[in-house]
Amino acid sequence: MNKKKAFWRFISVISIIIFICSGAYLIKNVFHDDSGDGQDFRNTQLQDESHSVPNAKDDHGIQWTKLRKKNPDVYAWIYIPDTNVDYPVLQSGNGKDDFFYLDHNLEKKASAAGAIYSEMQNATDFSDPVTVLYGHNMADGSMFASLHKFRDAKFFKKHKYLYIYTPEKKYTYYIYSTYVYDNRHLLNSFDFSDKKVFKEYLKTTQNPLSTVVNTRSLKKAGIHLSTNSKIITLSTCTKSYEGDTRYLVQGVLIKNE
Repeated sequence: MNKKKAFWRFISVISIIIFICSGAYLIKNVFHDDSGDGQDFRNTQLQDESHSVPNAKDDHGIQWTKLRKKNPDVYAWIYIPDTNVDYPVLQSGNGKDDFFYLDHNLEKKASAAGAIYSEMQNATDFSDPVTVLYGHNMADGSMFASLHKFRDAKFFKKHKYLYIYTPEKKYTYYIYSTYVYDNRHLLNSFDFSDKKVFKEYLKTTQNPLSTVVNTRSLKKAGIHLSTNSKIITLSTCTKSYEGDTRYLVQGVLIKNE
């Protein structure tokens, strides 16, 4: 009887171990899809953690050859200090599906997290008056979820820059405004090639008004924008109580090297 009890006790322990391991696997691979975040294409020892404007030698340790061999749709990298935003930027190269990376990752596999991407209406050299980058507001804090840190006035005041890297250049943007906006498609709703339209839009970004309950906008004073300015708009989903709206972080190009 003792041997029989010992045997069934052993089987029970093994079953529990298998159950725990299976649960851990599911949590890692189903509830957190990190297969397309691109972190393997960074030399983390070269990461610049300072908040100063990067110098000409700063390349953020990005392994462009390896990255583009993995997916030629990668054309840039975005990094914002003290957030989880440290990802490759993609644009669909098939000329058909502009929203491919809405639900596909760096490896072009179906993924709820998608990837950070722009639409084909935007040039990939950041020469447009307004470049819009999209990313999901993921529950695990990945993609553009940590943009919501800029809702905090102290964080917004302290964190002034976001960085865009390409194989050829480095772009530094000064973060000057952040707010909740309606769900309109910016590139379809505004003709930014029209300087009058662009000028009015710039005024909106500097004096944002939010009609969403319990939401406030933040802006930095003393920022001079003109029709020659190059704006980057980071767009993600808002909080559930804010309805069908978008959360935007606006930056203006201050350095191109």
